[in-house]
Amino acid sequence: MKIFLKRVSGYTMTSLVVLASCVGLDVTPTDKFTDETYWTTPERAASLLNMAYRQMNDPGRVFRDERLSDNLYNGYGNDDVRVIANGQATASTALFDNFWGDAYAGIKTTHTFLANVDRVGMDEGLASRMKAEARFIRAFLYFQLTNWYGDVPFFTEDIDLETARTIRPTPQAEIISWIHSELEEIAEILPSKEEYSAADRGRITSGAAVALNARVALNFNDWSRVKTYTEKLINTNDYGQYALFPNYGELFYKVNEYNDEIILDIQYVPVDRTWNEIAVYVPFSLPLVEFTLASPTQGLVDTYLMKDGSKWDETKHAYENRDPRMDMTIARHGSTVRRKDGSSYTINVDPNDPNNNSLDRIGRENGGYTGYFYRKYYDPNPEAWTAGSTWSCNINFITLRYADVLLMYAEAMNELGEMDAAVWDKTIRLLRQRAGLDDTPLALDFPSAGDLRQIIRDERRVELALEGTRVYDIRRWKIAETVMNAPFRGAKFDRSSGTLDYFSYEHNSFNADRDYFWAIPRQQLTINNNLGQNPGY
Repeated sequence: MKIFLKRVSGYTMTSLVVLASCVGLDVTPTDKFTDETYWTTPERAASLLNMAYRQMNDPGRVFRDERLSDNLYNGYGNDDVRVIANGQATASTALFDNFWGDAYAGIKTTHTFLANVDRVGMDEGLASRMKAEARFIRAFLYFQLTNWYGDVPFFTEDIDLETARTIRPTPQAEIISWIHSELEEIAEILPSKEEYSAADRGRITSGAAVALNARVALNFNDWSRVKTYTEKLINTNDYGQYALFPNYGELFYKVNEYNDEIILDIQYVPVDRTWNEIAVYVPFSLPLVEFTLASPTQGLVDTYLMKDGSKWDETKHAYENRDPRMDMTIARHGSTVRRKDGSSYTINVDPNDPNNNSLDRIGRENGGYTGYFYRKYYDPNPEAWTAGSTWSCNINFITLRYADVLLMYAEAMNELGEMDAAVWDKTIRLLRQRAGLDDTPLALDFPSAGDLRQIIRDERRVELALEGTRVYDIRRWKIAETVMNAPFRGAKFDRSSGTLDYFSYEHNSFNADRDYFWAIPRQQLTINNNLGQNPGY
């Protein structure tokens, strides 16, 4: 089912959310969403649940998270994401308050749904499933809140205004424990993807509950839980049958939605619900691109192996015979890019070529900064775009996929001291085979030497590149202060020698004593001084 919403019985989506915006923590609404006259049909209940789906996640947050990592260099403007990445954020930074408010608004929607859905006369099984979906969304949002802010106010039903002004934060560990228990319970209630009808494709499944539980455990390096949850998806079909999609590059194309690798995605449809964030990350020479907001870094490019499994180094050609995932993810100098009208062109980023008038050239005003652009998420086929629009994309946006499950399992088994050739073969080997690395021992076999932890971490970086996971990884590995404080590098050509040279951009700034958590928004502290503030703000 394509989950989207324009209006709910004459009330806009905002009407439920805005009621308590003055206090940040959303309290019980007083409009018709709590009136018995609203809760008359399953369709009305479903409309409010669909609202919660929309509040759970969106592509803008994924692109934001990439910009907060070392995968991207923020070269354009000075928006809040760049301010945070540069270590200049304060408790007054608007993004902190906006995200806080948006997350609690979504939690409010789930509470309103859960408190009222039993007023509707509907099939008991359907009601149980819909409640489990709402509980999943609530758990997802609490995970986001506690990940970014640490200890936060936690409640599982709506609170009144006085409570919102005095509530104290719940320790992060207690919230995470609740999330695990909640997801374990609803995984036994939700249908698997195979049990949904075609009309309901895209709804939250039992497999999504298990995968999110694994991701939460991963975020806190709880390796035993990661192993337990991922094995439920790898070793059994009890929560759905998942497998890698054969073509890595086309995994993100419109025509391949709902394939067996997708565990959870954000649903989009032409006209009614689209997204356009990709327009500021693709090559600048594509039609109607106004500017490049951020660019992939040389550090990300350097992480890709050679096709034979060896590491890339300065003695080798920069782009030839590399892990094919590099060119499926990143557009670079010499890449052929297909436009949406079916025509193609070759990218030229060389800033020293006197004949290079390309908009992709490094140094072009508002253009690319590193010589690299996004290719992942850019589907040149017409069905991916709303007819007559410029960048209104209607591709479902992937949130969780099976490749991530394999990577989580491999990392957990290694950290537990249980990694061996058998585990390698059903995780890393499968990913590299799908990517198209050479069928050689160096590329595919379990390594007999080397830093296995780093090998697995690098595999995670390249497989999930630009999908919003890197910022979580560098934080849980406690390497953010190292990678974020190093200068960012990009590629350029030296006209005199014709060889690829590298140059540095200013680095971000990450204070390990402060920046592992965001600030509690100042606006919230003026309303409730019991919230406290995170160190350094």
